[in-house]
Amino acid sequence: MAAIRLIQHAPGAPGLRWFGLGPGLRPTRGLLKLQRLFNKHAFWASGRSIPQLRRLLAGSTVVITLWRDKRMIGFGRATSDGIYRAVLWDVVVAGDLQGCGLGRQVVEALLTAPTISNVERVYLMTTKSTDFYKQLGFQKTKQQKLLCLEQVLSRPLKKP
Repeated sequence: MAAIRLIQHAPGAPGLRWFGLGPGLRPTRGLLKLQRLFNKHAFWASGRSIPQLRRLLAGSTVVITLWRDKRMIGFGRATSDGIYRAVLWDVVVAGDLQGCGLGRQVVEALLTAPTISNVERVYLMTTKSTDFYKQLGFQKTKQQKLLCLEQVLSRPLKKP
């Protein structure tokens, strides 16, 4: 089996976002591979366009990717103010590799990133993976409630 490489990208992931860079800073069509990973293994993130992926990467404080050779097999990102709050987003591992500790690697890499590791509170939202996150120390909170305002993404995105 090929070695698995974890990459912590620069804030906003400019190499991945603009040049599709992967392991060894080699062009690997990374945005297309991220789109494929989302479409195949993340029901909440399927159907995202390349411009939308560029925008979500640009707004991310920490971006982690996992690779086996030229295949992107895992992804996660976080946003943070660096002091008080951080939120984990879009943690996904290819379905055929789940249960091997790769999701744990992605989450631990996010949590140990300098802009995340010292914040007061880290949030995340999950639909089906509560038990996984509980194993990593996350817990339900009674003090706060999640509120949501859904907006339609039908309007064109402005280029950053």
